[in-house]
Amino acid sequence: MKIASLSNPVMSSWLAEQGLRLDASPYVSGSLRTKKLLERLPETVPLVSLTTGHSGGIFNGPKFSRTYLTDPEHSVPFLGTRDMMAADLTNLPRLRKSDAESRALSYLRLKPGMTMVSCSGFNAGRRAYVRPDMDGFWSSQHMIKVEPDPSKIKSGYLYAFLLSRFGESLVRGSVYGSAVKHIEPHHIAGLPVPRFSAEVEGQIHALVEESAQLRAEFQSSSIDATEDLFTSVGLPELVDLRWHQQDRDLGFEVSAVGPPSLRALNFAPRARQLAEKLGSVQNARLGDICSGGQLSRGTRFNRIDSDPENGVQLINQRQSFWLRPEGRWIGTSGTPAEVFAQDETILVAARGTLGENEVYCRPILVTGSWLKYAYSEDFLRIVSGDPEIPGAYLFAFFRSEAAFRILRSLSAGGKQQDIHEGLRAQVPVPLAPPADRARIAATVRYAYQCRDRADVLEDKALALLTTAIEEAAG
Repeated sequence: MKIASLSNPVMSSWLAEQGLRLDASPYVSGSLRTKKLLERLPETVPLVSLTTGHSGGIFNGPKFSRTYLTDPEHSVPFLGTRDMMAADLTNLPRLRKSDAESRALSYLRLKPGMTMVSCSGFNAGRRAYVRPDMDGFWSSQHMIKVEPDPSKIKSGYLYAFLLSRFGESLVRGSVYGSAVKHIEPHHIAGLPVPRFSAEVEGQIHALVEESAQLRAEFQSSSIDATEDLFTSVGLPELVDLRWHQQDRDLGFEVSAVGPPSLRALNFAPRARQLAEKLGSVQNARLGDICSGGQLSRGTRFNRIDSDPENGVQLINQRQSFWLRPEGRWIGTSGTPAEVFAQDETILVAARGTLGENEVYCRPILVTGSWLKYAYSEDFLRIVSGDPEIPGAYLFAFFRSEAAFRILRSLSAGGKQQDIHEGLRAQVPVPLAPPADRARIAATVRYAYQCRDRADVLEDKALALLTTAIEEAAG
């Protein structure tokens, strides 16, 4: 439960300033306190005066029926409120191109430099920056777009303010609703944006832009590594798998069925043909590669909540795919060492449902700054026991559509699926020549170095902004 701070009590005069809102959100979220702080600055201007474009530059969109396609020639990447937080945008759903480019929806196309604000649902109020590699993406109606006017403000500076703790409290204070949270464009149009010298704002903008470029480089390098792997092993046709354009798995027969499984999905022809193709080149079974390493689910343990000073962030499946995970803080005392991951561990989301846009069977790589986190038992941990097959190389394979489809075909369980313990050890991993393996692993490592560097630069931009506001406020 949130309560108002006794050192900063809610004043009756604030009710009129908030349009006589009687819900607690704007009063206990810190929104009013932030507004009073910003009033002490030499100059602030309303957000709406700094934007341009459709509907003044602060807009969401209409409700519309969505038709999803898989052919890139007839579809565009479509970003929802969950996907806007994702680090890897490779597997986004694709909206029918003719609908996206129609007069009714064409203005929902994202432009680099925009700020996205989720405006509906549990995650209402989250902010994200439109990176260069998002150009040509479309966004859902559940996301407010803020398009800065380049003649009035730099996009990176505006985003840094909205992302900062000051911007967060203002945006969160605009949220209304009970079961389903909402924010409307006019709720944030009047947010006070502090202005500083061109030098200060330029420094912050440059840091945010460089961070965005590095995130785009992370994306492109990850894709390059996977394409390089399949080309190097002689299977370039697996780079663009087009799974849904193949014949469906209907009316097939299996002659040899043994004790491990009787489930039809585990013998699906498309997945078996894919495994046979991977097995037709030099390969090693996943179980053999992980002999001496690890190929198992994580450890179950009791969670004891803690504060950040005395705890560690526990990352679950959904948040692990975000740019910045927002896991629960748990105490380190009594937490087993197995919840942490060693460098270049692959974590595969191993519990979930078979929806096309679910993270179940999607992987992440734990390296760099992500080694500080703890990870839940819901991940399948893949650790190579062979120094000639590094984890970075394995990740280039497991992030592919081919590996995803094979893992999905190994599902076991009822409502909540798991990856069959015996069958997963038989997954064939194609092995490129040693020199190619080293190059592919190096590309993956470079990608994650870019990602870590992007986080550092974004944090530096926020620190500069915070310092500027606090010094100006006295």
